[in-house]
Amino acid sequence: MSIGLPGDPTAEQMAARMIRVDHAGEYGATRIYAGQLAVLGRGAKGDVIRQMQSQEQLHLRTFNDMIADRRVRPTAMLPFWHIAGFALGAVTAALGERAAMACTVAVEEAIDDHYTAQLETLDELEESGSEESALRQAVEKFRADELEHRDIGLLQGAEQAPGYRLLSRVIKAGCRVAIVISERV
Repeated sequence: MSIGLPGDPTAEQMAARMIRVDHAGEYGATRIYAGQLAVLGRGAKGDVIRQMQSQEQLHLRTFNDMIADRRVRPTAMLPFWHIAGFALGAVTAALGERAAMACTVAVEEAIDDHYTAQLETLDELEESGSEESALRQAVEKFRADELEHRDIGLLQGAEQAPGYRLLSRVIKAGCRVAIVISERV
């Protein structure tokens, strides 16, 4: 069992941070899809967006349960993510179906990176004797769903969105900032 340095977070604190940020991320994802549906819900992409939103709602329910069961404090940023997520979804959808799909691809790629890093951290926690199988299973399953959403976005023409590379970079940067903030605040 490895011993951390004084002031390092405990395994329990690290797991709580993961749950807090994942809850915030899944909440934000449901809001992004809500914004996209407000603009595109009656169009050709409405059913595709609804299907992805449905999976995100399942992810959110799972993290809602973990928050309650483990008594983890949710991020204080939820009211901001409520508005920001909806706005991001609605604005990209207003730019067109391909821009909405570009948003999906960028968000899901950022979340893939985030979940991959969490799985590495969970490996380290398990090596030190902490058991986090429920959290690991959720992260692994949800990561696979997020990659599926990315692939759907790519198949739906995300890369043909005007300004795709810039839009993708800006959204990914925003996601990384939201992750850091939600872990701690």
